[in-house]
Amino acid sequence: MRSYGEFCSIAKALDVVGDRWTLLIVRELLIRGGCRYTDLKEGLPGIATNLLSERLRDLESAGLIRREEAPPPVATTLFHLTETGAELEPVLEAFFRWGIRYMVDAPETDEFRAHWFAFPVRSLRDNDPDGPPVSIELRAASSPVVVEVADGKTSMRLGSVAEPDAILCGQPRLILGMFAGLITADEAVALGLDVSGDAGALQRILPEPVTSA
Repeated sequence: MRSYGEFCSIAKALDVVGDRWTLLIVRELLIRGGCRYTDLKEGLPGIATNLLSERLRDLESAGLIRREEAPPPVATTLFHLTETGAELEPVLEAFFRWGIRYMVDAPETDEFRAHWFAFPVRSLRDNDPDGPPVSIELRAASSPVVVEVADGKTSMRLGSVAEPDAILCGQPRLILGMFAGLITADEAVALGLDVSGDAGALQRILPEPVTSA
C-alpha cells in the first residue's frame, strides 16, 4: 500500500482510505451490512472487477473489513466492516453534508442506486415527533425504498409497503433536492416529480428551504 510518508494522522488515514473507490466500498457496507462481491460490484457502477478485488484485499489487510464464509443456502463469501471500519461512519456523514453543494450541477448521466437514499434520509428530522407513524415510498430507481417516520426518528429500508401514506415517483435529483432543502415540494412537482397521498406525511420530513443571502 502506498504511503505519504508523513508523521501526521490525517496522512496516515489517507494512506489507508485515500485511494479511489475505497470510501465508496465503505459506504456500501455501512448502508447494506454484509455484502457479496456481486452486491458490491452492483453498488459501485464503473469499478473494474480487478480493482474491486484489489481494494477489498487492501481493506482487509488494513483491518477495515473481514470475510465471512456464509453457510448454505447462501454459500458464498460475505464482506463485513470491522469495528475499525465502522468507525468511518461519521466521516462518510461529514462527506455527505459537505458534498451536497456539488450535487446541484451533477451530470444527468450520473448513476444512482436506491439504497443511496440512506444518508440523505438519515439527515432528515421528524418535524412532528409526537405525530403518528408515517411511511413514504420513494420510486426513483430500479428498486423502491420506504422512509419510515415514527417516535421522532426517520429511517429507510429497501422494498415497498402495502399502503404508504405518500408516494414520490420521479428523478432522484428532485427528491434529493427536496431533502436537502434546495427546492420545495411545489418546485419539485413543477419539475416533474409525481407526489401522491397525504401531503402532511411528506411535510413531516422536509426541511426549511435554503434561502440565499
